Amino acid sequence: MSDDISSVRLCEDFSRESLHLNQHLEKMTEQMENVSVKLSWMAYDMVVLRTSPDLAESFKSLENEFLKCKAVICGPTDGQDQNGHPAAEEHNIPQK
Repeated sequence: MSDDISSVRLCEDFSRESLHLNQHLEKMTEQMENVSVKLSWMAYDMVVLRTSPDLAESFKSLENEFLKCKAVICGPTDGQDQNGHPAAEEHNIPQK
């Protein structure tokens, strides 16, 4: 009778462990799918940026304007002058 109880417990432990491993594997698979999607979008963005130089310049301009707005709201940070403009050498953009 003792052998029956221990074998039942062993079977339950194995089932519980198997379920836990399946859940863990499912989470890992989902995480890898998310990484794959992010990687696909990164590759797409690189292709778009390389084939459209105007878009890259638009991004630089947008980033410059964002930094100006951020400086006005939050105050100047490192790499910005006292007027809140990003450092000119950082983006190769002439100061006004």
